Amino acid sequence: MDTKEAVKLRHSVRKYTDKPIKGETLKHLSDEIKSCVHESGLSIRLIKDEPKAFGSFIPGYGIFKNVKNYIILSGPKTDDLDEKAGWYGERIVLKATQLGLDTCWVGLTFKKSVAKNYVKDGNKIICVIAVGYGENHGVPHKSKTPDKVCVLNEKPPKWFKEGINAALLAPTAVNQQRFKFFLNGNNVRAVSTGGFFSKVDLGIVKYHFEVGAGKENFNWQ
Repeated sequence: MDTKEAVKLRHSVRKYTDKPIKGETLKHLSDEIKSCVHESGLSIRLIKDEPKAFGSFIPGYGIFKNVKNYIILSGPKTDDLDEKAGWYGERIVLKATQLGLDTCWVGLTFKKSVAKNYVKDGNKIICVIAVGYGENHGVPHKSKTPDKVCVLNEKPPKWFKEGINAALLAPTAVNQQRFKFFLNGNNVRAVSTGGFFSKVDLGIVKYHFEVGAGKENFNWQ
């Protein structure tokens, strides 16, 4: 599948099987992580066969089962760290989807004390991404309609509509979808309207928009 298809097929998955990530699948996933590290300057690590970070039962939203593989996104504290982690993390998520893997962004329900063992001193852990072969491939969640996330003073072109449709399929914290897009010719501005993990969400949503709209059709403002 191509990346646009991955956008449509990706769903958050919290329950996983014991099937290991190996062979060509592991190679392609690792290569994508290396490329993102090189481009972004972030610290992104795939941790395999490590059950402790998700090992205890945590009541409340987002119960996880049998998570043994996860990706840690961290880096030195900068103003754009969270948004950058969202953008590159979602790029990896969609690559994982193309490889037949399931994923879930995780901001709170994991043990940071365990994850810190794999992070360079001084780096801030932004989020982790659970990854593996799910018991199922997840289900779609209710999305806002395009008019709820767009501010328009002109008739939007096809590429903008396709970008918005892709953005509305992006994972956001508790599906809050708190973002707005503004269009001015071929210039696009995306902003967060608040909420927790809002900057990470904005990076995720902007990556989805780029996939749907095509980077060649617009400029970020």
